Amino acid sequence: MTPWFWYAIGAAVLYRAHQIFTKLAADRISEGLGGFIVEASAALTILIYLAYLRFGGTWKQTSSAPGVVYSVVTGVCVGAGTILFFLLFQKGGPLSAVPMILAGGAALMAIFGIAFFREPTTAARLAGIVLALVGLFLLRSQ
Repeated sequence: MTPWFWYAIGAAVLYRAHQIFTKLAADRISEGLGGFIVEASAALTILIYLAYLRFGGTWKQTSSAPGVVYSVVTGVCVGAGTILFFLLFQKGGPLSAVPMILAGGAALMAIFGIAFFREPTTAARLAGIVLALVGLFLLRSQ
């Protein structure tokens, strides 16, 4: 098994929990304030992690100007996406819409990986793209 696999499982579980808790919060808080609290809580969690690294003796954090710029753009995408998820749920969107959105995103990421990052095109990767898109359309019909 590849070394990154368990990190992927952990991220998947936490991001799915993120959507479940966003759904629970959406009818109880406005999208702007809810999104801000989500992102501030995320920033605090990362700050605690950085403090752990700094004071635990394992500090190996580096940066570059492009890395900072891409991180800011990523933050804007996450913040705007969080607001859109709040609005989706506030407008009556079901939690089952999340896999549809994520399947479409997964297919796009795989296509971008192949097209722009020169990731290998394998039968398994292409099948994953096709299955993600099929899942997207199957969930859409619900």
